[in-house]
Amino acid sequence: MSSYENELSRRAFAGAVSVTAAAAVGLGAVPAEAAEDRQAGPVEREFRASRSRPSRRPNILFILGDDLGWADLSAYGSPHIETPNLDRLARQGVRFTDAYSGSATCSPTRFSLYTGRYPARTRGGLAEPIADRSAGLEPTQPTLASLLKASGYATALIGKWHAGHLPDYSPTKSGWDEFFGNFGGALEYYSKLSPGGEYDLYEGDAEYKDLRYYTRIITERASEYVSRDHHGKPWLLNLNFTTPHWPWIADGDTAQSAEIVRRIKAGDKRALGHQDGGSVEKYKQMVEDLDRSVGEVLKALERAGREEHTVVVFSSDNGGERFSYNWPLSGNKASLQEGGIRVPNIVRWPARLDGGQVSHVPVFSPDWTATLLELAGARPHPAYPLDGVSLAGYLLRGEKPAGRDLFWRVRGERALRRGDWKYYRGRNGRDQLFNLAADIREQADKAAVEPARLAELRAAWEAVDAGLLPYPAQGVSSK
Repeated sequence: MSSYENELSRRAFAGAVSVTAAAAVGLGAVPAEAAEDRQAGPVEREFRASRSRPSRRPNILFILGDDLGWADLSAYGSPHIETPNLDRLARQGVRFTDAYSGSATCSPTRFSLYTGRYPARTRGGLAEPIADRSAGLEPTQPTLASLLKASGYATALIGKWHAGHLPDYSPTKSGWDEFFGNFGGALEYYSKLSPGGEYDLYEGDAEYKDLRYYTRIITERASEYVSRDHHGKPWLLNLNFTTPHWPWIADGDTAQSAEIVRRIKAGDKRALGHQDGGSVEKYKQMVEDLDRSVGEVLKALERAGREEHTVVVFSSDNGGERFSYNWPLSGNKASLQEGGIRVPNIVRWPARLDGGQVSHVPVFSPDWTATLLELAGARPHPAYPLDGVSLAGYLLRGEKPAGRDLFWRVRGERALRRGDWKYYRGRNGRDQLFNLAADIREQADKAAVEPARLAELRAAWEAVDAGLLPYPAQGVSSK
């Protein structure tokens, strides 16, 4: 079957599928440490809506990895990276196999998550990604945080903001009560220096000095936040790790850090990109450190007695980079091929969602904005309609998932997914059509044998694009 509505029943998944076979068909895998669960039957099962249970407004912990690829977790098929904490989170909740970021690079996806809208609804979202101080998320734009804050939530963002710089843009200007982290797109993990050599660690809008490894610092901050007394208020925490984004520095790599800092201070603006460094092994260390850090925060949540009534969502801001394990996907970060936008995505809510489930329904970043607003009893601003669709009815009430298109646009590329079919135009300007259910690697172009379908999806893409802001005249247009 190829219809969107039948996506759940079309592909059976059993927990006994091996890592290698699961990766080959794009379904994911059962982590090694779950072997004991295999004795009792499948660890994961096709998704079904949970039974109706009494609930209160949940706390929300949204954890975002940085440049983490779709298959970089052992729960998604990585043959060499071990992620027991995220695998456990998946077993306790719902793991999405066909989840996508809102764009193919850092800041546009963050715009889509913060606002629930396509990045190109706002001027700042046209930067792919933001690389200077000329653009950012306008404080007048409603955000998940501002809407939840208005409905009685405490709100905080810890980690990477990447939606503009001071003095015009800041999380504290866009609905978050508290901010601790970095404003830019990347920083050296120890010195906190940006590519241009500026120090980039802040508490609120003031610099905060701490020269320890960055992932350790924000893990401590997040653990403290989820443990804190919020005076009876539910809370939203956006926890945005920079791991495993370059530079390729693991905890303890102080000599490598010092060399990169020396080059930054000497004026080398490419030093932080670390094109001459890194390795598969170093990347593995960074992803496994991310997993340990997530585990620490989840443990703090459990110790505080808040696990049951906290919605935890884990995802990535785009597909993987140079050392990411992307098989069997084609492309990587910055591309609208599957490897650039398909990401790991897990949701857990013990009070309302049964664990050990897998869903093949296509979702993307703006859907989580709409979903979390509904779960919290908040509404979007009527003047800023969302492009995402709430998954609450699907997850909690057994409603049929909305039959809609997923749309992406970056400079020089375009893509639209409808059910199993994906329309894609790359930088060569050639329209292509792929059936992702049969060809997750995007190698069998069906454009010539399905011309009517191609024309229909191209027209659908162009109809959405017509309502978005155009790119500035300079540079390559996506149109």
